[in-house]
This record gives sequence, C-alpha cells and structure tokens, in this order.
Amino acid sequence: MKHLVVATRNPGKIVEINALLTGLVEQISSAADFVDFPETVEDGVTFEENALKKAREASQFSGLPALADDSGLVVDALNGRPGVFSARYAGEGVGDTANNLRLLEELRNIPEDRRRGAFVCVLAFVTPEGVERLFSGSIAGRILSAARGEGGFGYDPLFLVDGFDRSMAELGLADKNRVSHRAQAFAKFREYLETIV
Repeated sequence: MKHLVVATRNPGKIVEINALLTGLVEQISSAADFVDFPETVEDGVTFEENALKKAREASQFSGLPALADDSGLVVDALNGRPGVFSARYAGEGVGDTANNLRLLEELRNIPEDRRRGAFVCVLAFVTPEGVERLFSGSIAGRILSAARGEGGFGYDPLFLVDGFDRSMAELGLADKNRVSHRAQAFAKFREYLETIV
C-alpha cells in the first residue's frame, strides 16, 4: 500500500505502528501531518463504534485509506471501566498521570487477586471506496498498586502482563510488538493487507 493515514496524534502509537507495518506501507501519515484534521467526537459505547467513526472521518477528510484504533483498559473489578473512556478517565485532556491516579484510587481497597483486567484494541480500516474492516486483540494481566517501568504510555506502567514478570512499560518494544493487544490486532491487519497489496 502506498499511503495510509492513521487517525491519531499520539507519537507513541505512530512509532509502534511504523514498526508493525514495516514493508507493507510505503508512507504512514498521522493526523498531526495535516492542517485542520478533524477531531472525532468519540461518543460510541464500544471500541468498535469509536474506531470506525475515526477511520471514516479520516478517510473522508484525506481521501486516503485510513486506519484508526480505539483501545483501552478493561478492569473486571470496575465492571469494565475505564473501557472506552480510558484516555479521558480522569477528565478531558488531563493526561496519563491523572488517569493512572484515578485508576489506583478506584482500586485502592481491591485485593491483588481481584485486580484482573485486559488491554483491548480494535482497529478499523476504511478506504475512500467504501471498504470497512475491523481487527481486534487483547492481552490479560493484573493492575499493579504502583507504577513500574519507563516505557510505553497510558496505563502501561500499571499493567503486569500475564506470562511476564514485567509491566507493559517494562517490556522492550520488540516484546511489546509481539504480545500486546495492539500487536495482535495489527498482526490480523497485516495478514489482511498482504491479501490486497
């Protein structure tokens, strides 16, 4: 594929996406590469709804095939919260630190064995010709009581990955790109791209 626009301004995601799609896409642009790129109102109640809405708007605006993801942390003891509100759990635009503090506060009295959760990622691919496809992935783990690690972004420092004795923020990019929720969804997307390019 010659050119793909990714509906995100998150530089951490773009770094991961470039690594995950090496050899299949010649040029990857992000929302930050365009003037007046629309800010999608994420009012869906599912990851699928939000991802599709973002991809549709990005493709319509740019005239290019577009990829968007909606991803977040789903915590069993919090009935699935923060879920689709993961990026704005502590309020609009407050950032990772505030979101992590709110999560820790809500789990303060929850014992370790009940702090299970999963990172979930849904990718939506939309073309100007009207093709629409969804790809998903998830990774299970436990929410820590204190942050560990310097890598990653979002809730990564609080998420102890099943099968590792490390938080998502402590995994190197190679490991993260092999096991993460986003990596799983992108593996499915890569398989799909290989059939159409």
